[in-house]
Amino acid sequence: MLSKAELARLAGISPLTIDRIEKGMSCRLATKRKILQALGVKLTHKNRVFTQ
Repeated sequence: MLSKAELARLAGISPLTIDRIEKGMSCRLATKRKILQALGVKLTHKNRVFTQ
């Protein structure tokens, strides 16, 4: 389990971006890739993390 701040740091994005995504706002594909990589999730399993 990671905090928002830890995930943001690992992904190289801001904690505010993580917060916005959690609230259902959209984000760029590049941002999704960074988050998936930080979580160690393959791109083919993106639906486990992102519902959009």
